[in-house]
Amino acid sequence: MSSADGGDAPTKSALKKAAKEAEKAKKKAEKAAKAMEAEQARAAADEDYSVGRYGKLPMHQSQSCQNRERTDISTLTAQDDGKQVLLRARIQTSRLQGNKMVFLNLRQCTNTVQALMSVTKDTISKQMVKWAGSLADESIVLVEGVVKKSPEPIKSASVSEVEIHILELWLLSGIESRLPFSLEDASRSETAPEVEGQFNRVLLDTRLNNRVLDLRTTTNQAIFKLQHAIGNLFRDYLNTNGFIEIHSPKLQGSATESGASVFKVDYFKGKAYLAQSPQLAKQMAIAADFERVYEIAPVFRAEDSNTHRHMTEFVGLDLEMAIEEHYHEVRDLIDGMFKAIFKGLKEKYRHEIAVVRQQFEAEEFKWEEETPVLTFKEAVDLLVEDGVDREALDDINTENEKRLGRIVRAKYDTDYFIVDKFPLALRPFYTMPDPEDPTLSNSYDFFMRGEEIMSGAQRIHDPDFLCEQMRAKGVDPDSMKGYLDGFRLGCPPHGGGGIGLERVLMLFLKLNNIRRASLFPRDPKRLEP
Repeated sequence: MSSADGGDAPTKSALKKAAKEAEKAKKKAEKAAKAMEAEQARAAADEDYSVGRYGKLPMHQSQSCQNRERTDISTLTAQDDGKQVLLRARIQTSRLQGNKMVFLNLRQCTNTVQALMSVTKDTISKQMVKWAGSLADESIVLVEGVVKKSPEPIKSASVSEVEIHILELWLLSGIESRLPFSLEDASRSETAPEVEGQFNRVLLDTRLNNRVLDLRTTTNQAIFKLQHAIGNLFRDYLNTNGFIEIHSPKLQGSATESGASVFKVDYFKGKAYLAQSPQLAKQMAIAADFERVYEIAPVFRAEDSNTHRHMTEFVGLDLEMAIEEHYHEVRDLIDGMFKAIFKGLKEKYRHEIAVVRQQFEAEEFKWEEETPVLTFKEAVDLLVEDGVDREALDDINTENEKRLGRIVRAKYDTDYFIVDKFPLALRPFYTMPDPEDPTLSNSYDFFMRGEEIMSGAQRIHDPDFLCEQMRAKGVDPDSMKGYLDGFRLGCPPHGGGGIGLERVLMLFLKLNNIRRASLFPRDPKRLEP
């Protein structure tokens, strides 16, 4: 019989089929849901949640001024643990560890600190870490991070007790070409053996051809901080002793000393000369009653000398002063000045000296409170006793200067000494002869490590005698009328000296080549960079 509504009940097989289809639909929905979840997870993983924390900044055009405090790496200590800092630095080296961590060695001048960036949920993404690891060495970056005390000293950084955990990293200035050498290679000890495949020795010419990069080494940063210090200590000592600083012209109408060693330049319809020294101006300043003067300025020498200690342009530290009784007043004041410079460097710049020593290993420069003073004759006698032929010692050449330096070091335990009373024939026309022996002069040279660093003397202040000496040296007095006129108006007895800044620096640190002590050296073969 049929049911009352006329319909048939589902069969068991239909119910079973429907159940299977429902189960199939459920599994399909679950699979789709899982696929969506996986896609969302992948999207979340690929999402760079560090956007706004890193990248290349627009070109700096002073767009804003927020007056945010910046940190100097050298000031960081363990006491700053937990402090948030902002600093600008160069990336000296970088090291990626996998795709979740990067170490950066950040440098400011001679100071370095390790910085660390690691993937952190919602803060530091893999993309940010990867980008940081791709930045070229020597890039300039702006870093914001937190100072963390290091559990053990970090040997690769000068600031060894802390590291910076980076929160933000911005590129200020990148590198457009491959570096000609690595700063790591350029900073190695000069005595370290070259190991093929591990590092290359950077030759001096390569350094000088790429001087901007070379000057970034911590060694060079220290060298030129010490050069700055020598100039300041020179000024401080002389200012304290009643000197004033002058600024003399470097274009002159006649040669100061020897016409063979001056640079001639076109001067409108005539010729001019680059000053070999401020000698004439210093003396005229004394004639003008300035009493005690000094100058720090370039000096030009047209000498075709391609040696370790000569340049065609260098910085002269010159001084001149009136004499009351004896020229040794000048000599002794200069001696006191040098010792003040040496003492100031040793006491105030220990860190910089230590930095240079890591690359240029040398015995510490030594001087005594009582400076040994030898006459030229005594110096010659010491050399003769050491086996030098007396006939070869009319003048003391470079080789014998160094030999004398070794003798003095062994005899007096000092790298610094004075030689007095040079033969008059070896000195310029304006040098005052000795009052008892006219073949000698009231002149002196100062030496460091067996090399001359300063030449000086009492000058001739009498105009008639000066003309006589000029003629004897082959100089026409009429060619230097402006100079002589000052003495005809009356001039006190006076003396002084001229010092080569770069030579003092080279010998104090024992850099072995004066070009290392010059920012952009000039010699017969180099006018660039």
